[in-house]
Amino acid sequence: MTTSRQTEALDFPHLRAIVDAVQALPLADRLTVLKALIPSIVCDVRPDEFEAVLCELRLKGERWYEAAANPGEGRATRETPGERTLEGR
Repeated sequence: MTTSRQTEALDFPHLRAIVDAVQALPLADRLTVLKALIPSIVCDVRPDEFEAVLCELRLKGERWYEAAANPGEGRATRETPGERTLEGR
């Protein structure tokens, strides 16, 4: 997980343990966990903020696919912007 001003106060060891546990589950269960989080997220954000979350998730997937298709080329050669680029870091 990368760090940014939005994540600097998070408990990374605790979150890493959660992520590792979820990643060990079969795909169907991981998707269920992802879907189960949606209502609590929607309750805490405005519709436009939720749309931004969905865009971030889409971008994360596009970025991963691009990296997997171009191993060893590094961030500088990718066309899909990453979080650091979008945040100006």
